[in-house]
Amino acid sequence: MDKASVARFLLLALLWGSSFTFIKVSLEGLAPGQLVLGRLVLGAAVLLTIVAVRKVALPRSAQVWGHIGAAGLFGNVIPFLLLSYGEKTTGAGIAGVLIGASPLLTLALATAVLPTERATVRKAVGLGIGFAGVVLLIGPWHESLGSLGGRLACFGAAVSYAIGFVYVRKFLSPLGLAPLSLAASQLVSAAVLQAAVTPFLDWRVPALTGPVTFSVVVLGLVSTGLAYVLYFRLIGDVGATTASAVNYVVPVFAVLISVLFLGEPVTWNLLAGGLVVLLGVAWAENRLGQLRRNDPVDAGRH
Repeated sequence: MDKASVARFLLLALLWGSSFTFIKVSLEGLAPGQLVLGRLVLGAAVLLTIVAVRKVALPRSAQVWGHIGAAGLFGNVIPFLLLSYGEKTTGAGIAGVLIGASPLLTLALATAVLPTERATVRKAVGLGIGFAGVVLLIGPWHESLGSLGGRLACFGAAVSYAIGFVYVRKFLSPLGLAPLSLAASQLVSAAVLQAAVTPFLDWRVPALTGPVTFSVVVLGLVSTGLAYVLYFRLIGDVGATTASAVNYVVPVFAVLISVLFLGEPVTWNLLAGGLVVLLGVAWAENRLGQLRRNDPVDAGRH
């Protein structure tokens, strides 16, 4: 990668890694449903503006929008809600590391349901290593049931992301939609779905303090909206495999930012579990071997 691509790579990791801290701060003044709705509306507004400026066409088929709605449900609404509920009782750092298991879960699900994905010994070993790391991260021996429930919710978000990735790959990628069009459409559909369910979720009078307002705005406009654009630019510049390696760096930023700004502790199982998960993903994906080859552009991450 050239210097500009390295800068974009690190900026993207920073934006996604910081989102877990912004969620934590936002929850001080908003209920989870309110937070997710604000995040999605702001993110959708950013992408719709860029789509309009660049004159990128959105899908017109009702069937395609149905698939986009499902992708928005599993790729945005459910994981965003689970993260918001989970971070009420668990730390932003460990939430970020648990989300780092998404590539591992995606690989497992894709191997199970996609005919083009073959099960191999390498994948099986990597998945086994990775899931051992997930157990370390969740810490079922933990004394606080609330904290355990929060970690399980965050892991559930990672599972939902994996379902969303595989769904997009199976039903939307073959359609050849422009990445920006797909990203904007998915966020719009997710915002509509979230608006429909928010009245039925926990509600509170918003306490929009300075830190809460700043966190929601940055989370929506930057970490959700602009991060999509940055990611697709990175894919175009360096290829999908190299760009997706940002998943290895996001948990590091998530932990560092939560320690620096929230004062969260770094526990032994956070470090050990996170390293084991990343090792499992790297082994299962044969990451080093892939990076030696040039990679075609492919669909992106959340």
